[in-house]
Amino acid sequence: MDDVVIKVSGVSKKFSRNIKSLMKYGFYDISRNIIGFNVNSGNLRPEEFWSVDNVSFELKKGEILGLIGRNGSGKSTMLKMLNGIYLPDIGEIEIREKVGALIDVGAGFHNLLTGRENIYVNGAILGMKKKEIDKKFDEIVKFAEIEDFLDSPTRNYSSGMYVRLGFSIVVHSNPEILLIDELLAVGDIGFQAKCFDKIGELKKNGASIILVTHNMYKLKSAYPDRAILFNKGRIEFQGEVSKAIEQYNTSFNVAGSAATDIEKVINSTDEFHVSSIEFLPERDLNPGDTLTVKLDYESKIDLNDVEIDIKLNKGNRIYFQATNRCYDKIININKGKGFIEIRIHDIPINNFNSLLSIAIWKQKREGILFYFENKKITNQRVNSCSSENFLKVSFNAVNI
Repeated sequence: MDDVVIKVSGVSKKFSRNIKSLMKYGFYDISRNIIGFNVNSGNLRPEEFWSVDNVSFELKKGEILGLIGRNGSGKSTMLKMLNGIYLPDIGEIEIREKVGALIDVGAGFHNLLTGRENIYVNGAILGMKKKEIDKKFDEIVKFAEIEDFLDSPTRNYSSGMYVRLGFSIVVHSNPEILLIDELLAVGDIGFQAKCFDKIGELKKNGASIILVTHNMYKLKSAYPDRAILFNKGRIEFQGEVSKAIEQYNTSFNVAGSAATDIEKVINSTDEFHVSSIEFLPERDLNPGDTLTVKLDYESKIDLNDVEIDIKLNKGNRIYFQATNRCYDKIININKGKGFIEIRIHDIPINNFNSLLSIAIWKQKREGILFYFENKKITNQRVNSCSSENFLKVSFNAVNI
């Protein structure tokens, strides 16, 4: 028990489905508390539902725990209870160390203050002394990459700048427990890689981390020790990460086997369906070859500004990852049939087998439309690589 830093015991949290019932029940419960009557939190009233229902788990010192599940499954509510934003209606939460959290974009920031001023305000909220902030100020700014905007009001910041600054302040406050929601999704690839390096550094120093995400790439990149799969407010699975991801994928209608070298596909929504995938050339790649991936689809609605995420893995490490945004390419999919073509140009890979993964996201990554992983790409031996690991990729969507 000495190494347990968070203990969640039978925790439940309920919400109202509309503002009218929320205000009515809120007034009723506060009034009962004021006059000394107990509030029966264990029963649902009309228009209420359990967002988190009888959840129990532990987080050990130095452990990284991933929380995954569909939208509305209770992950973020659980994280907000751990951070003290919500109180549980039933059950207990024991936290034995200092917590730092990155849950909402701009949380703890004042829009009228500059980035410089918000570093001191947010640092103070996290329990940092002014001398400590002074000492780490340059490191915070450098990590956040906001040097040119330090004295601008944060209301002029993009969501990515908010997240970079918020994450930098949190990790430099030396939290013993770090809570991270899906927010790293808005950062660029380079900053995300830097974040995961910092998460690894914190873990080596004994920090415990809980990461909530819909992106299995990011979950794997954080090298979690365990994962918990939430479904409708309850824990559906708790344990080995690969098994949790497999069950999560199954909930999105995965086709394929659990074997690591078998292709896995999610045709995840009724709105968008990929009917076939073609890879060219249909042979081992030679140095300098272009790999073409063609996906035939049918969409029942117009989908604007979708994001296509492509990744090559070498063993357990990411060799290359990018989205169409990296190349300033906007992809719109019109209602009806069509195809998406992705070309990875002039691949300079030196004698290793790599695994290809593709994901297609709705605008602002609000939901996944398609996911494919573990297409085995075999590359011929060459004497040396001719370029760095950032490859030229072209994206195109054609409506038929």
